[in-house]
Amino acid sequence: MDISQIRTLIHVAELGSLSRAADRLHIAQPALSRQVRLLEDELGVRLFDRHGRGMNLTEQGHDVLRHALRIMAELDEIRAVAGDQNASLRGHVSIGMPPTASDILSEPLVAAFRDTHPEATLRIVSAYSGHLLDWLNRGELDAAILYDPKSARALRIQPLLEETLFLIGPRDSELSMEKPVDFAKLKQMRLLMPSRGHGLRSIVERCAEECGILLDIKVEADNYATLKALVTSGHGVTVLPLAPIHKELREGRLCAAPLVNPVPMRRLIMSYRTDRPAPRLARFAGQIIVTTVANLVAQGMWSGRLLEDKPSVA
Repeated sequence: MDISQIRTLIHVAELGSLSRAADRLHIAQPALSRQVRLLEDELGVRLFDRHGRGMNLTEQGHDVLRHALRIMAELDEIRAVAGDQNASLRGHVSIGMPPTASDILSEPLVAAFRDTHPEATLRIVSAYSGHLLDWLNRGELDAAILYDPKSARALRIQPLLEETLFLIGPRDSELSMEKPVDFAKLKQMRLLMPSRGHGLRSIVERCAEECGILLDIKVEADNYATLKALVTSGHGVTVLPLAPIHKELREGRLCAAPLVNPVPMRRLIMSYRTDRPAPRLARFAGQIIVTTVANLVAQGMWSGRLLEDKPSVA
């Protein structure tokens, strides 16, 4: 087993294709195929299921990949420690984000990597907090933005923001930022929300329980783009943060109003594992995210209260 085989495993697993991995690594496809085959022969397991559309990791392949990612992260740290602390970094980093955060933070994060560490490869994984937490604990992510990680185990966390949620409606709904809506009035509205188990749905249902109402949720949609499209088309209202719909609000395609009694809120944190040091690329990504969130709050594009910048363990 050698480093080139481990690197090949990681890239083929990420891209799901030998040809795409060959293009990224600038290595002939037959040579990559041979590296994968030799690694499988040495380990005595099948790492990939081959099919007409590409290659998917087997269960054993996922287990091997977790260790491979750790090995490469440690090698990158060795190079970084031995080299110039201010030099551009190489290597690979995977950052997880919930969809609402990904919509806002992906572009500035990619721009920062392009300008500061152009030789590094960045993977942005957009998923709900529960999935991100699981992948972070399994070592498949180097860092993740999470919402309300009450079940987090052994994470070093950096609080970012206490985010306010708003009532969102179509342009003719007469919602206004100057006219707060009592939360109990949601009982009379046609509500469009993510399905049960989704963090945002849980927050809204806790608020409904607090004020003693049952919500009339006619449509469930776990995709934020779908929720926005349905509300824009007049099929109902929803509850969302302002940041991912800032453009729609500015263009007048959606309206928003504050909710009160109670005010629905959620905490946004940057999280890293505590069983090993965070790679320098992951720490760099965290710094960019912290700065970007603070700037967006200052500009009024992200409604919420910045939390104390003090890492802790959840």
